[in-house]
Amino acid sequence: MDSLSKLDQVKTTPWAGGRSPWSVEYGKIMMWFFLLSDAFTFSSLLIYYGAQRFSKFTWPDPDHVFQSIPGIADSGYPLVFVGIMTFILIASSVTMVLAVEAGHRRSKKEVIWWMVATIIGGFMFLGCQAIEWTHLHHEGFWWGTIPSPEELTHFFNGPVSTVAAQQFANLFFTITGFHGFHVFSGVVINIIILCMTINGTFERRGHYLMVEKVGLYWHFVDLVWVFVFTFFYLV
Repeated sequence: MDSLSKLDQVKTTPWAGGRSPWSVEYGKIMMWFFLLSDAFTFSSLLIYYGAQRFSKFTWPDPDHVFQSIPGIADSGYPLVFVGIMTFILIASSVTMVLAVEAGHRRSKKEVIWWMVATIIGGFMFLGCQAIEWTHLHHEGFWWGTIPSPEELTHFFNGPVSTVAAQQFANLFFTITGFHGFHVFSGVVINIIILCMTINGTFERRGHYLMVEKVGLYWHFVDLVWVFVFTFFYLV
C-alpha cells in the first residue's frame, strides 16, 4: 500500500492541482503550520518576560529560588531538580525518535514499547513540575501572591522589589503552566496513538505517518522547554 494518504496522491482532474510542490504529506505540513503559530505564542510570552526581567534593577535570583530538591533538601542544590526534569524530557524525546524510526521499519512491537517509554517520560516530567509548583506555593509564590518582604530577602541578591517578585511569580506560573499544558496534551495524544498502534490501525494503513506527526509536536514541546529553562532558571 502506498506510504502516502489518498490526499497526497497525484491528482489528474482539471481542477485538482496535481502534486504538492513540497512533496510533503498534507498532515505533516499542517502540523508544521500549527507548530509555527504555537512558536509565535511562546515567543511573545518569553519576550515579554525578558522585557520585564531586564527593565528592573533587581530580580529574584534563580539560584536562590530553585535551590531545593523537594522531599530531599530545602536548600543548597541550585537547579539540580530542574536539571533532572530537563533530562527526563530530553530522554523522552529520544524515545520518540526511536518510535518514529521503528515506524519507518513498520516494527509494531518496537513502536509500542518506545511510545510507552515516551508516555512514561511525559508523566514523570509533569509529576516533577507539579512537585515544583507545590514547593514554590509553599514558599509563598503564586499568581497574585508572593512571600512577605522579610522572606523575599532570601530570594534576592540585592535590594528587594515586591513588584519584580510578583511579576516573576505571575510569569513563571503562566509560562511553565502553558508549557505543562502542551506536555499534558502531548501525553494524551501519545496514548491515543499508542492505542491505535496496538489495535493495528497503522498496520492496516500501511504506514506509521501519524507517529511521525505526533513526534514533531513532542520535539517542539521539548525544544520550547530549552528556552523556558534558559529564561527562568539560568538568566
